[in-house]
Amino acid sequence: MSGAKLAEDLYIYLTPAGCYYAVSAVEQDPVRQFLRTLLGEAKTPKLNIESLQVLMANDDPDKCIALLQKCQQLGWVQGLKEEREAPTGTLEERLPELLSQISEEGKILLADDQGFYLACNGFPHEVAEEISALSAELNVVHDRRAGVLMKNMGLNSHAWAIVNASGNSQLGFWPLFIGKNQFVIALAGIPHFKHSEFISLIWLLSIRYAKNK
Repeated sequence: MSGAKLAEDLYIYLTPAGCYYAVSAVEQDPVRQFLRTLLGEAKTPKLNIESLQVLMANDDPDKCIALLQKCQQLGWVQGLKEEREAPTGTLEERLPELLSQISEEGKILLADDQGFYLACNGFPHEVAEEISALSAELNVVHDRRAGVLMKNMGLNSHAWAIVNASGNSQLGFWPLFIGKNQFVIALAGIPHFKHSEFISLIWLLSIRYAKNK
């Protein structure tokens, strides 16, 4: 038996980094599955052994605590004193607002895997259409070359970028894998994925689409 004990009177909440790890790849592992399950909850679960066993689909308390500790050490979960509920409102209402907060230049869009954008901020319509189409084409290229990029070269990322002469991203593409759906965040300049709005964005999309497994 492990001597580790859970803190009392806390609620489990993801960090921005935990949200990104949860949806940044399609491959499953116990940590990613736990984080995705958290994102499917309508509110932050109470931190106790019983809730962890349900969320992790594991009856072994020691293994549940060990997995939670791993997530905490990696900076992917945090404990809150107060319960929080998932973002409300329609995607049409919330997406532009949330997206605008995670791009330094305010130029950002969310596209599906077919190359159509669901929401946009800062890009003209015609430009947004072209960027969305490009995101779908990049996805095809990545899938075709994933064996070399990820297995042979160890580049464990699905993200792509158009960079300037200094190597800084001018336009970046970050795929999000939620349920059976794949989306892409495309933005100009520096992303602000460490902001709380990124958690709200991923939580909102997960509530809407994660059931499509």
